Amino acid sequence: MSVILADIQAAAARLKGHAVETPLIESPALNDRLGHRVLIKPETLQRVGAFKFRGAYNRLVQLTDTQKASGVVAFSSGNHAQGVALAARLLGIPALIVMPADAPAVKVEATRGYGAEIRLYDRLTEDRVAIAAEIAAQRGAVVVPAFDDLDIIAGQGTVGLEMVAQARALGVSFDVVICPVGGGGLMAGLSTAVKALSPATAVVGVEPQGFDDTLRSLQAGSRQTLKATTRSLCDALESPAPGELTFPVLQKTVADIAVVSDAEVAAAVRYAFSTLKLVVEPGGAVGLAALLAGKVKHLGDHGAGLVLSGGNVDPALFAEILAGV
Repeated sequence: MSVILADIQAAAARLKGHAVETPLIESPALNDRLGHRVLIKPETLQRVGAFKFRGAYNRLVQLTDTQKASGVVAFSSGNHAQGVALAARLLGIPALIVMPADAPAVKVEATRGYGAEIRLYDRLTEDRVAIAAEIAAQRGAVVVPAFDDLDIIAGQGTVGLEMVAQARALGVSFDVVICPVGGGGLMAGLSTAVKALSPATAVVGVEPQGFDDTLRSLQAGSRQTLKATTRSLCDALESPAPGELTFPVLQKTVADIAVVSDAEVAAAVRYAFSTLKLVVEPGGAVGLAALLAGKVKHLGDHGAGLVLSGGNVDPALFAEILAGV
């Protein structure tokens, strides 16, 4: 089972008029610094401030009337939570989101603001998957995974679909497209679309140091689960392993994985704010971090596509990053 281009195109039709077709923008200052042309896809401007709305809406809009009435349950540290909560509100579906007690307050409050019920848990002592499954069983609700779901992957793939079309309208064919990797939902969908429409384009993923499970899995040829010993600045990318559905796609479509440190990510967040005039959360800025640190291969003469995947950063953390704390 895997997503194909037709699934992503169908998702785009469902999302039309509901999701934002985010622009493809360019910064002369960034181009000058890198010596390469970079076209930026700011999913920070998407509904809920992240690409996650795309997959969530594509999943929920296809539920039966009976399923919609029973509601949905999801688990997430933030952006998927908000995507599901807003999609559920738009479609009149009850939603409960299982969130870690230490999730950024801005993400918890935003999720609650979209009308979802919140169940907080301790990520060190409780199992969010088990909690969600128990609640879903009690309510007869549908569990909506963050990334390991074909409809979620297809919805996220519309980012790549739009990027290729927008670049072509500018007369650009990408040498490389750079994208953050957590569980792999965005990367699997995006890379499927990009490779189907532009086979010569290399797709490069970026992970935070200490959470490079996708890189290690690709090197090993099988899914590897990391036991985290610390936290990352990139709370949105702390998945311990690539998904069962996403990993085989990444094996076929991803050319390379770059790994960036918290310091490099912080520098990218500052650069995005000061130079690009964009607020980007750490997990959303890893691709920019890899570019600024010179860690991206496959750069060529045509142009690079860069996904800034989200902008939901806790204000206190953002202030610390900008201050260089």
